[in-house]
Amino acid sequence: MVFELQPLKITKELILSNVPEERLMEHYLGIPCKKGLFKNPLRKDNNPTASFYRNNKGQLLFKDFRGDFCGDVFAVVMEKFNCSFYTALQIIANDFNIINRKDFKKNKPKLEYTDSKFEESKSATIQVEIRPFQDYELHWWKRFGITKETLEKFKVYSCKNIWLNGNLFHTETQHQLIFGYYGGIKDGIELWRCYHPSKKKYKFISNWKSNQIQGGKMLPKDGGENLVITKSLKDCMLLYELGIPAIAPCSENLFVSQKQYDKLKSKFKNIFLFYDNDQAGISNMNKIRKQFPDLIVTFIPRNLEAKDISDFYFKYGKKRTIELINMAKEHYLNGKKS
Repeated sequence: MVFELQPLKITKELILSNVPEERLMEHYLGIPCKKGLFKNPLRKDNNPTASFYRNNKGQLLFKDFRGDFCGDVFAVVMEKFNCSFYTALQIIANDFNIINRKDFKKNKPKLEYTDSKFEESKSATIQVEIRPFQDYELHWWKRFGITKETLEKFKVYSCKNIWLNGNLFHTETQHQLIFGYYGGIKDGIELWRCYHPSKKKYKFISNWKSNQIQGGKMLPKDGGENLVITKSLKDCMLLYELGIPAIAPCSENLFVSQKQYDKLKSKFKNIFLFYDNDQAGISNMNKIRKQFPDLIVTFIPRNLEAKDISDFYFKYGKKRTIELINMAKEHYLNGKKS
């Protein structure tokens, strides 16, 4: 009798039973798995803005406070190699000799393993010392059609000093523009998303959960005719000023979950996806529409030289912004959804 060997089924559980999470993180990130802040190896990062922590389930996670990434080592590999979950499993299993795939390149470690056990159990902390809004700050928001009353409703504050994991991250400077979006308290940790509009590549630090929705608490409880899913709280607040319910995920690279979308769909007749008209925004909208084909996808024509609704308001004012919105409603809600 001949017995055929069955191919080994590679799972998360199999990998984690053979290799500690800490060693896996160090292998693919190239930084020691310990407490503290690090530059994020998954992107060009000139500031230490990322750290390790364990969630309530005991999973070791790597989090970028800019809001671009948070995940376990399998998510790290998927991000690093731009691959599927299945391929990530195969890459790890091959690198650590659980399987031997000749069609896969071996990825060597970028540092000597520390073989330390990461015990940190609490979520990352951001602490903010707030101050009253300054006149120049309110003037800056007003240029985008957003009033002090709306800022207060959405729990947006002027920041004086900011601490990240107990380390002083920002000290008050003259004529600064730094605002804190307060997201409540989870497991005893204050949730903040701090916005630096004057910085081009480093605008946010955040310890919000990836599934937390900006502007969600301001939606009408009974829903309504139209809802806009946009890419920033600033856009949400402007649309709110114009009488349009709107929300935004924590990052343009993220979107609402299927469960969240189903709940929104049960309350709103039409859901518009309204991201920036740059290459990244268009690419993300195309990906999202494949998963949620009933979304009405729209963006500002590039010839108007405004990438989002806030920029359009700043450039053209309230009257033309309302005209643009009314034109979009008439176009998309009369059966022309392409």
